[in-house]
Amino acid sequence: MSEKLRIAGVTRESVVDGPGLRYVIFAQGCPHRCVGCHNPETWDPASGYDITAAELLADIGRNPFLKGVTFSGGDPFFQAAAFAALGKVLREKGYDIVTYTGYTYEELQAMADPAVQDLLAVTDILIDGPFILGEQDLTLPFRSSRNQKVIYLSAKTA
Repeated sequence: MSEKLRIAGVTRESVVDGPGLRYVIFAQGCPHRCVGCHNPETWDPASGYDITAAELLADIGRNPFLKGVTFSGGDPFFQAAAFAALGKVLREKGYDIVTYTGYTYEELQAMADPAVQDLLAVTDILIDGPFILGEQDLTLPFRSSRNQKVIYLSAKTA
């Protein structure tokens, strides 16, 4: 796969960004600019670095204990086509996909962009909604403000 993604970085092992041991890819670029965001360095789409999907797949494949891959950010839907293509290959390899976004599920469903729908189609669990500082609740699994929802989009992770 020669598809390029613009990312802020990766975390090779995480147990807080979805179920099981996960590889986390932090997308570069985010239009939401949530007050209190814990990754404001990911907002600028010109920052970060380019990486190919093949490079990410090789890195992910080095750890046989990974259950899934999490697309975080930034906002992966800012690069929906590239993340959808990567997600398709990852699902074929047996990984489950968690995608974080500042958009609501309803906003994403209403978007006419086919790439947005493709990224939703390869997502097993969607964590939706902007971070709202006044709704912050650090006791919630996989999210950090009460307005955000954990949405199971496939039977694989439900």
